[in-house]
Amino acid sequence: MALRHGRGYAAVNYPTGMNLGGDPSQALVHATTMGGFVVTLSSVDLGQGLRTVIAQCAAETLGIPIENIIVDTADTDTGPHCMGTFASRGTHRVGNAVIMAAREAREVMLQVAADELEVDAEDLETDGTGFVRLKGSSEKKIHISDVALAAHFRQGRTISGRGIYLKEPSSPVPETGEMDPDSCQAHACTVAEVAVDDETGVIEVLRLYNTYEIGRALNPALATQQVEGGAWMGLSHALFESTEPYYPHSREHGPVDFTEYLMPGPADIPAQTSLFLERPAGNGPFGAKGIGEMTANAPIPAIANAVYDAVGVRLTSMPFTPEKVLRGLDELRAGRAG
Repeated sequence: MALRHGRGYAAVNYPTGMNLGGDPSQALVHATTMGGFVVTLSSVDLGQGLRTVIAQCAAETLGIPIENIIVDTADTDTGPHCMGTFASRGTHRVGNAVIMAAREAREVMLQVAADELEVDAEDLETDGTGFVRLKGSSEKKIHISDVALAAHFRQGRTISGRGIYLKEPSSPVPETGEMDPDSCQAHACTVAEVAVDDETGVIEVLRLYNTYEIGRALNPALATQQVEGGAWMGLSHALFESTEPYYPHSREHGPVDFTEYLMPGPADIPAQTSLFLERPAGNGPFGAKGIGEMTANAPIPAIANAVYDAVGVRLTSMPFTPEKVLRGLDELRAGRAG
């Protein structure tokens, strides 16, 4: 008996957004008296980094430092409408809405600055450090804090903008079923390397190699964390987790809290290598597509294929337990003996 090694891969594609009533998200942007800009949303950051990416989108569009951006996710009672954080739509839908709102706010900001500098707004630009300046001049400029003060206390203007991203609903063609159900498609491939103990049936995932095409990675560090965190979830689905049996009597049979629920710990996490292929989406904010949910998908079939490569057992239901591996090996041996 021995450890047997195998390698398997799986490729997936995943939609961004839905065709649910246009699947809209709204955003509001306004300046404070001191030149900070508040982005108001009802979109929820579940830990995936939405607030950071949205701040990036707003800062880039306004042309100001990201430190001047405040993201207020408010709530569904007080914030502008959002369909929700699902369908890997957050960066795409909300990012587009924020860009639209920030563009409108930027136009007002430049007009206020133009009145203060006594120039035409079309001749102004932002330098990314907090100043609005005359194009081609390093001397004629005004800081955004002074622009905001002038707007509030001298010109009596509100530097603000509104944005909503709406995908046109698409109905199926009756004859063919053809429709446009999402905004774009992201793609991924995972290669898994495993060791399988053919005496105990225990599977150890040694390495995962992840390649993702997600349009443009607006924040590569956050995107890498999503990919590798999602791979951990995929590993957990593959080797540990299952829906509780004997539905609906879950409390009589399954784990009832996280002290009993089995998930991979630090020692079970494999080494990972993650790469991105950038093919910007024409309708994405700065070219971005969705990434969130798909990151747990590809590792599961990749691990199953690696187990098959290692011991010849085709696993078709999760979790891939030692018992299933051993039963598969018994069937293989019986088949050879017969």
